[in-house]
Formats: sequence, C-alpha cells, structure tokens
Amino acid sequence: MTKLFEAPLYPYKRSPDQDASSPVRHPVVVIGAGPIGLAMAIDLAQQDVPVVVLDDNDKVSVGSRAICFSKRSLEILDRYGCGEEMVNKGVVWSHGRVFFGDRQVYNFDLLPEDGHQRPAFINLQQYYCELYLVERLRALQLEGKPVEIRGGNKVASLEQKAGHTALIIDTQDGAYRLEAEWLIACDGAGSPSRRMLDLDFVGRVFEDNFLIADVIMKADFPTERWFWFDPPFNKDQSALLHKQPDGVWRIDLQLGWDIDKEEEKKPENVIPRLKQMLGDDVDFDLEWVSIYTFQCRRMEKFRHGRVIFAGDAAHQVSPFGARGANSGFQDTDNLGWKLKLVLDGKAPDSLLDSYGLEREWAADENILQSSRSTDFITPKSEMSRIFRDAVLDLSEGYEFARPLVNSGRLSVPCVYETSPLNSDDVDGLPARTRPGSPAADAPLGEDWLLKKLNGGFKLLALGVDVPDHSEIAGIPVDSICVPAGAIGADLRDRYLGEAKVAVYLMRPDQHVAARWTELDWTQIEIALNRAIGKGEAA
Repeated sequence: MTKLFEAPLYPYKRSPDQDASSPVRHPVVVIGAGPIGLAMAIDLAQQDVPVVVLDDNDKVSVGSRAICFSKRSLEILDRYGCGEEMVNKGVVWSHGRVFFGDRQVYNFDLLPEDGHQRPAFINLQQYYCELYLVERLRALQLEGKPVEIRGGNKVASLEQKAGHTALIIDTQDGAYRLEAEWLIACDGAGSPSRRMLDLDFVGRVFEDNFLIADVIMKADFPTERWFWFDPPFNKDQSALLHKQPDGVWRIDLQLGWDIDKEEEKKPENVIPRLKQMLGDDVDFDLEWVSIYTFQCRRMEKFRHGRVIFAGDAAHQVSPFGARGANSGFQDTDNLGWKLKLVLDGKAPDSLLDSYGLEREWAADENILQSSRSTDFITPKSEMSRIFRDAVLDLSEGYEFARPLVNSGRLSVPCVYETSPLNSDDVDGLPARTRPGSPAADAPLGEDWLLKKLNGGFKLLALGVDVPDHSEIAGIPVDSICVPAGAIGADLRDRYLGEAKVAVYLMRPDQHVAARWTELDWTQIEIALNRAIGKGEAA
C-alpha cells in the first residue's frame, strides 16, 4: 500500500467537548469510521443533521478487505456524492466464469439489459472507498455542513438514559464524557458497542477457513469473476480470482477447518500455494494476506432504544456474494431519512422501528442466500457433494442446471415485501417496481431517472401531469412529470408495462412506497402518511 494510506486522514485533535464543564449532547453520534459509519455521517450531514463520528483509529483500513461494490451501492454512493470517484477508479465488471476441476462449465452476465447508468459491479479496494468517503465528508465540512470526525477517540463505555445515551470517550489526553440523542453503532463485526449493551448475534458459524491474498502482478486474465470448484491447484476445495485497480488481484483459497492460521499466513506458505495456481513463470508480490472464518448471523433486533446498529455490527454473512458492505450501505440508505424526520418532529419515533423491520428482513434474505452459497461450495456430507458435483457436470451442457450452481449468488437490493410503510398495490403495473422495491434506473431524456430521485419524497408521474405541490401532509414532495411522448422504452418497460398512466410515490431512499394507475390526491396523502409511520391518518 502506498504512503497515502499509511498517513492519518483524521488525526486526533482536542475537541472543545473535552473542556466543557458538563457533557455536551449531540443529536447524532456515529461510532466507527469504516465505510458504513462514514456513509451514515454523510447521509445525515447532507440533510443538515449535526453528526459526530468517533473512531479509535485515524486512517483508512489496512488491506483491500471489501472489494466488490454492487450497482445499488454505487447508486447510493451517487447520492452521497462520491459514486463517480468509485466508478472511475474501480474495475468495472459484470461477467463471470465457473470452473469445475480444470474445465469451464459456464459463464454469466449480471446485467444483461441496457438502460442503466451504473454497472453491475466494480472491484475497488476498501481503503479507496474509505478515502473517497472521508474526502466527501471534508467537502461537506467546507460547505458548512454540521459533520465532524474525531480520530483517536475510543468509546470506553455507553449507558442508555432517559432520552439519550451517555458515553465515556478515551483519548491520548484522557477521558471525557459525551451524550447522544441518537447513537448509531457502525463499529464492525466485533462491535464493542454491542458487547457494552450485552447483546449478541444469532445464527451459524461455518467451520471453514479461507486465505485472502492480494497479489500485485501483471496478468492477462480478463476482467471477470472466476470461481473454481475443486481446482487442480487446490484439490477438494475452492478458489476465487478477482481483478482490482493498481495491478492488484484478489485470490481466495479455501483451506479447510483444522489449520494453524498463523502458519498459513506466512509468506513461505502462501507463495507456494499461489505458484500452484498461477504457475512458476508468473512474477508477483504479496501486498496483503489474511485468513477468515465466516459467520451467517445477525442481531435479533437492530434498534435498542436510542441505540441503532448498522453494517457488520448488526449482521454478518459469508463473503460469497459480496453482501457485507453492500448490505451496510443499504442500512444507511434506509435509516438516514427516517432519523431526519424523527429529529424534525415530522414523524413519530416509531418510524425508526421500520428500519429494524426492513433491514432485519433484508439481513435474513442475505443470510439465507449466503448460507446456501456456503453449503453448495463446502458440502457438509458425501451425499451433498455428490449432488453438487452432478449439478456442476450437467451445467456444462444443459442450461436448466445452471441456476442450481451456487458459487455465491451476488448481491442484489432487498425488496421490502412486508414493510408497514408500503401501501396496497394496484393491478396492471410491472412487478419489478411494486411497493417495497428499489427503483430501477432508466434513461430520462439526456439524464437518468435515479439522478432525479436524489433525496426526499418524489412523485413520479408517467403520462399524466401532476400540479406542483411543495408539501403533502406536511412533508416536502417534488414532482417529476414525464409526458407520454417522452417515455422511453426502458422507462415504460420498468414502470408502466401495458398501462397508459402511472403515478409512483418514491421514498427518499429510492424505494417505491405506493403506485397508482390514476392521479388521486387523497390516496397520495394517505400513502405518504403511511410511509412516514403515521398509518392512514390524514
């Protein structure tokens, strides 16, 4: 890694809070300056919510860690103001290949349709992601937004009180006290915050170990995801190859359960394994090595009074499918607008319960898919292995078998099917944009639809004129009207289908709250009240 990433990005600096005669109370405190904590702070700051980020570190993470950022994450990061930097630096890909032994059994395309601004995935080292988020946070500070990041500030204890959480923060200058009206714990899989509240995960721990090696090399492999079942260079195990920027390649090798982790991480043991895979004639340098044992678990509840958990602090999955950081960004996307409405007194405190309901639902979906991937990749019985190998053999020549192959079903955004914020649906409109669904992008004139759905509630009116309303039920709502003659094929296919007219109420996180095939202001007001947690009260 270059010195750029070794230098402190947010070094410790004494805060006026440390000299206050009594604990200073902040509207929102975020614990953790990883990708999810930084994204959470940016989301709130862009809405003028004062927020303080605390982290005991002062720089971006070591090693590439999370590298696969999905289309939905890039769309969220566009709203946070750093999606373009991510895409420009990242390695764009949508194709992958699956191998069984030494032969390819099939390939796939994760985004086979046109009409989307962002690609299916990019590969980018986590330290770049964190860098761009810190830079965006600094830009917001220059704009006068109320956001602060404090490096070298370690949360030593937290205690929930009536109406706030009391914190003790350790620094190099000693400890000080702080209070938060709302505390958001984004402090990772080992979450000290979770332990301080005596909370834990429920779920599965998988008895397997995987070696991660970031390798710097010149190679002519295509920009694709390559996954091997039982490759000749890692017999009876699995392997994964991904390209990253700066000539770095991510290699994952399954090692099995009964290993000495410290021994396996030593270069004299890693290098021979990589040579078996890459060949003796390929020159490479090791940049970063780690061994992970993964879990598919989550907290039973993500909200505990005035403490809310997000990202790995709330849920963990195996790395197969890139559901970790991508799911975390969806957490922040879901929580930010709800917390803003509650702080402004425009929505009841109970609206934050819907964050838990929706994101716990999403976590269960991710855990289910991740567990299925892991069980397919690492069969737990001889019968399971026979079934898996038969599916792989059949997939080479028969298309019907390919959906059964599971090398890590890659991350897609969750549809909040059972959300209490959804209104009843109507017939005649496409299923992919039903209530609870994330908005599907589409060209809109010379621009893109999701760029128009950039924060706040929106009314998307297709084929019908909607008079401009600055507020509905006390909530700001912007209208986006697209005349019938300006509706392109992609927009029609994704939002209209066979209908001639459609009106969509879109949430600030670009999920569909309600939709109709005619304009009805009474129904719109009822749906908006429902979407902010007020049921059907007009």
